[in-house]
Amino acid sequence: MKPPHATWLVTGAGGMLGQDLLARMRSEPDTEVVGLGSAALDITDPAAVAAAVAEYQPVVVVNCAAWTAVDNAETQEADAARVNGEGPGNLARACAEHGAKLLHVSTDYVFPGDADRPYPEDAPTGPRGAYGRTKLAGEQAVLATLPDDGYVVRTAWLYGAGGRNFARTMIRLEGVKDTLDVVDDQRGQPTWTVDLADRLVRLGHAALRGAGERTGEKAAPAGVYHGTSGGEVTWFGFAREIFRLLGADPERVRPTTTEALGLPAPRPAYSVLGHDRWQQAGIEPVRDWRSALAEAFPALVAAERG
Repeated sequence: MKPPHATWLVTGAGGMLGQDLLARMRSEPDTEVVGLGSAALDITDPAAVAAAVAEYQPVVVVNCAAWTAVDNAETQEADAARVNGEGPGNLARACAEHGAKLLHVSTDYVFPGDADRPYPEDAPTGPRGAYGRTKLAGEQAVLATLPDDGYVVRTAWLYGAGGRNFARTMIRLEGVKDTLDVVDDQRGQPTWTVDLADRLVRLGHAALRGAGERTGEKAAPAGVYHGTSGGEVTWFGFAREIFRLLGADPERVRPTTTEALGLPAPRPAYSVLGHDRWQQAGIEPVRDWRSALAEAFPALVAAERG
């Protein structure tokens, strides 16, 4: 007898990560996916969230919806907090009512960025800006409401074919600029949205194993995971690798400082995250950033240059 289909609900489905997550989910057997963009579901509306979860009865909800305008959050923190803080809380309460697992995507900005070694999942948080504060509020709402069914996946430096991002910007600017000045005092882990989408799917299935599936595979404990690529690099080094893959001279990329840019929001100088928690879920961490970028590159170039 064919097993019944299980439904997953993806919020923020129109974004860069949401698009790749929907594409990844559509290949899953015996699983249906419902993707709702911000126009279809405003996660800041508790009644709308409750109605959506009641209608689709998902076994897993993946929240990709977020206020990501880091600089604007400094002057619009209340607006950012509604999306990044209250929205995940609304989803968590609806999931608690219907017995669904919630995978919530968060950020490296919850850390102060002053470390000299990768932040483990249980490292003390300490955001320096409004964006990080609002994202931390969302994390806390999910983990407090769903201590056994809430999963926070922190990521950073995302790039993909389905939206604006640093990698696509560098590809575009290489064709129109003789030289580029890129910051060399921020260190992190460029992460392909396709890789993160894959880990979210695997984590969701591992979470469901803890809800009663007897497969002999390891169930994923609830809590915090770090969904970033392996290795580390500065934005300057990342840009030079992009130029190299384009066949352009990496020397055209020149180093500069964060201070020289004069951006409103503080940026973490060190955003490297540790990945030890994946082992508890029986899942391999994301691969090294260079190998991922090489595989992603044809799609990035096609998306940017047509």
